[in-house]
Amino acid sequence: MNEKPQDESSPWPLEKVVAELRQVRHEWRERQGREPDLGTRELPAHRQIHEVIDALCGILFPMRLGPSDLKKESEDYFVGHQLGHALNILAAQVRLELGCQQPRLTHSLQVQKANDIVRRFASTLPELRRQLDQDVIAAYRGDPAATSVDEVLLCYPGLLAIMHHRIANVFYSDGLRIIARIIAEKAHAATGIDIHPGATIGQHFFIDHGTGVVIGETAVIGERVRLYQAVTLGAVRFDEDEEGALTKGEPRHPIVEDDVVIYAGATILGRITIGQGAVIGGNVWLTRSVPPGSRITQAVLRQSIDPAG
Repeated sequence: MNEKPQDESSPWPLEKVVAELRQVRHEWRERQGREPDLGTRELPAHRQIHEVIDALCGILFPMRLGPSDLKKESEDYFVGHQLGHALNILAAQVRLELGCQQPRLTHSLQVQKANDIVRRFASTLPELRRQLDQDVIAAYRGDPAATSVDEVLLCYPGLLAIMHHRIANVFYSDGLRIIARIIAEKAHAATGIDIHPGATIGQHFFIDHGTGVVIGETAVIGERVRLYQAVTLGAVRFDEDEEGALTKGEPRHPIVEDDVVIYAGATILGRITIGQGAVIGGNVWLTRSVPPGSRITQAVLRQSIDPAG
């Protein structure tokens, strides 16, 4: 819109601020090598992606996360109707990201590729539901305070976070990093659990309490792993290229093997391996691999640093 603010009685310097903001946008786009503004949105929209994810939660668990007046005899109709609507919105957002990534693609090719991606995503939903069922069971069995699987599904922030992650990871794997991050950050804002959509997470995963958990992009987590609040699976350092820019995409986060338990406040950094069945105690700071079956506490670490101490 090129119209100037018309309210001449306004006490605010609207025309001046609007013009200066236009100049700032122009300078940014020139520095980033962006095409001239064509009057259309260039990137996926948070609101649309959030709408899709909320719909998908109801589609995956219609009698628990769907509308309160839904009856079992109407489940299939509800799922089909909601799924069609959500996938249509999703395809439009995928096309926007593809257009940003590959601006030389024709509109028809963008639409075709977007539809192919969304079709593949839709085909993953049954398996995604099976994975989430296993995560629900892991939380129910792993928390003595859980009274039912329904309580886990409706109330546990860790389950909400992993539900969003398993969806986001599909798009991340397809190269749609912006859509994946929007989904991940929606869960982060709601739960305080920050899982990068690139992280690889196995079956039967449980985050108890959850606030402050951070899982980095290249982390690999095996099956039947349990984390508690404020656990960090992060990077110990960031490599730089010859020009001083951070090197991206390199494995820099931990590998956590099957059946590991990591207690509250533990910080595990770097491309190290936590061996199968290990237990990492609360508030441990760990930057080296530990073998399978280890029991690591602050006292054990102090002893390994200073055996005479």
